Amino acid sequence: MLLLTLVVWLLALCAVSLETSGPLLDPALGPVTAAPPSSPAPSGGGGRPPKNRVPLRTLVRYVVLHQRAGNRCFTPASCSRLVRRIQNYHTFKKDWSDIAYNFLIGEDGRVYEGRGWSTVGAHAKNWNRISLGFSFLGNFSSAA
Repeated sequence: MLLLTLVVWLLALCAVSLETSGPLLDPALGPVTAAPPSSPAPSGGGGRPPKNRVPLRTLVRYVVLHQRAGNRCFTPASCSRLVRRIQNYHTFKKDWSDIAYNFLIGEDGRVYEGRGWSTVGAHAKNWNRISLGFSFLGNFSSAA
């Protein structure tokens, strides 16, 4: 049920981001952190600033979904740690400027900001400049 709720939330988030007008797309407002109404998005979370940023046109036509089924997280603290570990891997091992994804969805039901709305991701070669990348953390099954 939690997975279904998150997928519905993600689809709603994507629909809003694809509109041609509205507060989420106003460049004067800057990037907006999105989260379900009951869960404030943990932005910042102790991550490092990126090495550089490539601006993303706010109106994108595609959304790319990824799943990181390795480590799991069920609390804001464990999900924040996992997001920082992914950022470390992407920046130090892969030598990218920042974490690959625009947003990450934890098994705690929260949306974590990666590169955000206005920065090109590194999540899908040849698609990064025309898409937003979302990654699900864990597998969203009950704990064994």
